[in-house]
Amino acid sequence: MDRYVKNFIGASILYLAVASIMGVLMLVMPATAALLRFPHSHLMLIGWVTMMIYGVGYHILPRFAGRLIKSPWLGELQFWAANVGLVGMALFQPIYSNNPSNTMMPVLLGIAGGLQVLSSIIFFYNMGTTLFGKDEEKPAEG
Repeated sequence: MDRYVKNFIGASILYLAVASIMGVLMLVMPATAALLRFPHSHLMLIGWVTMMIYGVGYHILPRFAGRLIKSPWLGELQFWAANVGLVGMALFQPIYSNNPSNTMMPVLLGIAGGLQVLSSIIFFYNMGTTLFGKDEEKPAEG
């Protein structure tokens, strides 16, 4: 299994644990619910679900198509863009919510969100060119 595939799956499991703990905190400490709602939902949806889809997709889909991934390097780049973007959004949004006069937070949130979009574009390109490109098929094993 490629390193970036393992990284996506490992990060996904970590985000599930962190977001689950946040969910429990939101239940037992209702005063924190408003502050944790955005990071909790993003860590669950982007962190747990989307990262798992990326990891499993990178591992399985090229094999189903009988091809090698177009660019493992882009898979690595996507991993870092997705994770830096997610952590940035999860950290900067609550800070901005508590202090809307902080003019730096919208910029940092925009950069973090942009990294998420970039990550999706990288996945779309890398998977699309792998599955539907005219590259040579993976040699038969055996």
